[in-house]
Amino acid sequence: MRKGRNAMRHSGARTDVLIAGGGPVGMALALDLAYRGIDCMVADAGDGTVRHPKVSTIGPRSMELFRRWGLAGAIRDAGWPADHPLDIAWVTRVGGHEVYRYRRGTAGDRPAFAHTPEPDQICPAHWLNPVLTRAVGVHPDGPLRLNTTVERVEQSEEHVDAVLTDHAAGTSGTVRARYLVACDGAASPIRRACGIEAPPRHRPQVFRNILFRAPGLRERLGERAALVYFLMLSPTLRFPLRSLDGSDLYNLVVGADEVARVGAEELIRQAVALDVPVELLGDGEWHLTHRVADRYRAGRVLLAGDAAHTLSPSGGFGLNTGIADAADLGWKLAAALDGWAGPRLLDTYEAERRPIAVESLDEANRNLQRTLGRELPPDILVDGPEGDRARAETAERLRNSGAQREFDAPEIHFGLRYRSPLIVEDPGVPVRHGKPTADWRPGSEPGYRAAHAWWEDSTSTLDLFGRGFVLLVLTGQAETGGVERAFAERGIPLTVRGGGGEEVAKLYERAFVLVRPDGHVAWRGDTLPEDPAALADTVRGA
Repeated sequence: MRKGRNAMRHSGARTDVLIAGGGPVGMALALDLAYRGIDCMVADAGDGTVRHPKVSTIGPRSMELFRRWGLAGAIRDAGWPADHPLDIAWVTRVGGHEVYRYRRGTAGDRPAFAHTPEPDQICPAHWLNPVLTRAVGVHPDGPLRLNTTVERVEQSEEHVDAVLTDHAAGTSGTVRARYLVACDGAASPIRRACGIEAPPRHRPQVFRNILFRAPGLRERLGERAALVYFLMLSPTLRFPLRSLDGSDLYNLVVGADEVARVGAEELIRQAVALDVPVELLGDGEWHLTHRVADRYRAGRVLLAGDAAHTLSPSGGFGLNTGIADAADLGWKLAAALDGWAGPRLLDTYEAERRPIAVESLDEANRNLQRTLGRELPPDILVDGPEGDRARAETAERLRNSGAQREFDAPEIHFGLRYRSPLIVEDPGVPVRHGKPTADWRPGSEPGYRAAHAWWEDSTSTLDLFGRGFVLLVLTGQAETGGVERAFAERGIPLTVRGGGGEEVAKLYERAFVLVRPDGHVAWRGDTLPEDPAALADTVRGA
């Protein structure tokens, strides 16, 4: 990528933000920018068709963000049956011996969570992408341009010029944007053109995804149905077989780098013990890499999603890390474009999000290594008392090894803390350690996502946040005029909210809590700041 004062001569379209890549992360960023009144254009090389859905669990923090953007209901209603178990089962074969089951209820009967109003939802890509596409809008009615790639990119101190090629129409044109965000995948040509390295952190591995239909399998399984079946059959068949629609669509992950290639239908028959019809829909290799980009920014070009980090799917953190990238970056781009950002604000995107990617990558790899290192005693495959004993012993090892952690990690979804120049640290707060309890509610400390509680009957505290900064006044009346003036003088959007009741006051622990547009706590105290101007400059990156 060339950079200089004299970019290419411009004669085409203009936009505030050009997003390269229309996957879930690119469209999440488009949703956040639209929510903030920022113009954008999304260029996606695909035609909108999802041929092999891979992602299925939308994590709770992502669901909270979709709630903000008005899509949580559409995702909940996309098609997953409310009565289908969300359990995780470790089995010799699907329909064979069950070794251990982590029970998670169903979407319809699981109890409400104390720490979020939006628990995780099952919505694989063939359901999620159409929901996002309708919400963002396809050109000419919306900013999403399908069958379109971002080619040559040049940037100056004030803008980015990119050549967009519409492969359906066979035409090319130049787009000038104030900023470009690369959401163009793990191989990210834009990241490479910027000279940003993303070295591997662990050994790459090769897997196969086998997509198939098995009509009648759920009915035959009955009460043994699950969301995910971890096979315990062989080194090749020790990975998840997952229901994608709660009906007859499944995906089988196979360890492809350990044995010679075996036919997909034979692998399905090995994995499934019951005699049901099988229709093979897809069989493709994929390479698991563990990477985090060395930098998230090169001038007016920024990275998000897989362009910035690729994680093992073990735990489902990859997509959710990318959507949180969009939430962090969206308000900062809006602040820069609206003129109230300080000169360091956009640099804090990397400072805040890159450590989260590293921590999430490490947690996902621990989950993967737990699966790879798991014993597969041959006796668990046999019938009778000997097999029963072996399975009981293996179940105890699974229980004690934290196997369920891969599917129950609120400390990753909610408990990761931003540390950057935008956050006013609270020196009196102890560092959290250990496994969260059932009523664990992170987020009242600076840097954390602000905690959920019910502000009113159907209004979460989270529903108060998003448009701008929010100053919560949680104990009685207070004169907040000084803070309001300091923010107004700098053009920083600020709303003061009082109320919430005793529960919120107890949870938030301080009389005053300042929450950023992305829902993370920027500052808190029992008295208002002595220098409101300094606080305003800190939180806007000045």
